Amino acid sequence: MRIAAFPKGDLDRIVVRRTKTVYEWIEEARALGVDGLELHTGFFWTGGDDEVDRIGEALAGAGFEMPMMCASPDFTHPDADARKREIDAQAAAMRTTARLGGPGATCRVLSGQRHPEVAVEQGVEWAIEAIKGLLPLAAELDIVLAIENHYKAGTWTHPEFAQAPAVFHRILAGIPDRVHFGVQYDPSNAITAGADSAEFLESVIDRVVTMQASDRFLEPGTTLDDLRQADGTIGYAPALKHGVIGRGLNDYDRIFTILVEAGYDGWISIEDGVNGFDELRASADFLRAARDRWFGGSTAVRVRTHEQAKQAATPS
Repeated sequence: MRIAAFPKGDLDRIVVRRTKTVYEWIEEARALGVDGLELHTGFFWTGGDDEVDRIGEALAGAGFEMPMMCASPDFTHPDADARKREIDAQAAAMRTTARLGGPGATCRVLSGQRHPEVAVEQGVEWAIEAIKGLLPLAAELDIVLAIENHYKAGTWTHPEFAQAPAVFHRILAGIPDRVHFGVQYDPSNAITAGADSAEFLESVIDRVVTMQASDRFLEPGTTLDDLRQADGTIGYAPALKHGVIGRGLNDYDRIFTILVEAGYDGWISIEDGVNGFDELRASADFLRAARDRWFGGSTAVRVRTHEQAKQAATPS
């Protein structure tokens, strides 16, 4: 298992306000002792190949791999032209992923926003159509599209269209490709969807190709049932806080048991730092200890179900 880090606490500074550069983040991350950095499409301010290459050089100089790219396409937008722009932007993110991460790197993909005027049937159809349309490019680039069980991108108006596990599974079932498409599992986002994070993992483990790790904490005197909305989701309720991985609501012993039994020994990216760099460092410490305990200290990147899918798809 290899460990990556993602600066969730700095997204506004790097992506929106642009008061911190990706180069500053790369230098800062040296102190974490992780193997790689998950990047975000918003870290690229000019979008040119020269900038991508400079970032690649900075990553290599700091001793980091770039295994995962965070992209947030909106394939359920009611306007056809807007959906086409989202597909084009996702294709550009995929090319950047391949340029920096090389073969096997993953680029996150989402369904889109839960636009009120878009019916579930229509949104499922659009999301499947868009992702299937991008799979030939993923094959050409030799990368993997990883759909995340997601809550809401920072720049979005509405929550994730496929936040509900039932909708997520419908999209997953509609895309049979297991070589260039899989799941990016986020346990805390399962909680925001109103699900048990370990039970959700069990339902998708055969397609998990990457994982984000974070944790959530309830304010004293609050229960998850107190926070549930009419549709059963919880979302980013004010009483549900970010914190150090392994100290919150996620049952990581159970999660790691499921991963190990399924042969998952891949990338786990820390999504933390909302409360400062010290918590991000503590989360990295937790994952290194977990690697020793659950993965025997392995720094391999082996995902048994994904390897089996690739072998099955290779002509004999």
